[in-house]
This record gives sequence, structure tokens and C-alpha cells, in this order.
Amino acid sequence: MKIALASDHAAFQLRARLAARLKEKAHEVLDLGCPSEDSCDYPDFAAAAARAVAEGRCERAIVACGTGIGVCMAANKIPGARAALVHDRFTAQMSREHNDANILCLGARVLREEEALDLALFWLTVPFGGGRHARRVGKISDLDRSPR
Repeated sequence: MKIALASDHAAFQLRARLAARLKEKAHEVLDLGCPSEDSCDYPDFAAAAARAVAEGRCERAIVACGTGIGVCMAANKIPGARAALVHDRFTAQMSREHNDANILCLGARVLREEEALDLALFWLTVPFGGGRHARRVGKISDLDRSPR
């Protein structure tokens, strides 16, 4: 699977470790930054990853910042993005099964590194449940096309 990765400075180290782990699992990684641990603006990087998914250049994305909240808010502004902030396996599973999330949002200051890595790898394996959930995801997609 081709996966876009992006983070701000707070999650720089987590993103580097995640990229290595994904490559070990034979995933293709598109690393969209940030370039260092110097302070930067998370919306720039989260939007780049969300665009990579929305434009079909990547199947999914994983974005991270200190809490995961900011990257989630920014990613969800991109039409076609369905970004979900997760903290455990249950929220990771539901974000995929029920909401067909295509972007995983993680908090580097909220989760232990191994937890975050485990959640990311788990999230990538969970299929969308379809059925009644497809109708609801369709309604979310319709919101992208509605006048503001």
C-alpha cells in the first residue's frame, strides 16, 4: 500500500520511526515532512498528506502532531479526506470499519511510541465494513460537494 506520512516538529521522531516500520512491512512511503524538529506549522503538512490521498496519489495517510488534534482538523478541510484521531485499537477499528477513514491522526505527546506504531499498523489492516456504513460515508462525501 502507498501511504503518505506527514507531521509537525512534535512528531518528527515518531514519523521517522513509522516510516521505517512501514517500509519493513513492504509499504511504499511518501514522506511529506516536516524537515526537522524545528518549530513548523502542522496545517501545511497535514494538508499535503490529505491532498495526496484525495488526489489518489496514495491510498491512505498517517499524520501526527503533539496531540493529533491539529493535524486532524487541518486534514479534514481537504475534500475527500476522512481523517480520524485515534487513541486505541477500538477507535482505530471503528474509524475504518464504520467511517472508512483514509487518514489516521496520531498524537506523539499522547501515545507512547510503540502504541502509536502498533495502532498505525493495525489501522492499515482493518477493512471498511460497507453495508449501512457506506450510505453514511456517502453522506459525509456529499458534504464535500455542498455549498458553503
